[in-house]
Amino acid sequence: MPALCPALYLLAVACCREHRQEEKRMNWAHDIQAACGGMLIGLSAALFLLLDGRVAGISGILGGLLRRWNRATAGNVAFIAGLLLAGPFYRVFTGRWPAVHIAASLPVLVLAGLLVGFGTRLGSGCTSGHGVCGLARLSSRSAVAVATFMITAFITVFVTRHLIGGGS
Repeated sequence: MPALCPALYLLAVACCREHRQEEKRMNWAHDIQAACGGMLIGLSAALFLLLDGRVAGISGILGGLLRRWNRATAGNVAFIAGLLLAGPFYRVFTGRWPAVHIAASLPVLVLAGLLVGFGTRLGSGCTSGHGVCGLARLSSRSAVAVATFMITAFITVFVTRHLIGGGS
């Protein structure tokens, strides 16, 4: 149960056709970009832990903004601002916006978002907290969480692609 949030997050991802389209276009350039992106995520999480002493769990940081403000609030605001400004920075350096195509309907996106929020609270963390930071710190709780959300993701993909007809 502690990893329900990442599983629900993957449900939201499964609702997006972008993922399927990317699978069709897989090539070496895409693999290198993905590897660089993964390394940058790991580097940023490590720097956040080293410089701020906290785990870079997005749900916890965002949730911290909804509670009473304290000394960590400025750091949380800066972290979330960095996430929001990533797209505009990408545009500045490449001259175009990141290609994002979401084929799911608005009600499905809203439902998926609510389930992700519920799952994140229930699991005391999300994919970034458990998957990126927790596994890197050899946390057994995060290992269980990641295993749970991966199994749930496999089941979700199977159901959406093969049982209810969303497959390509």
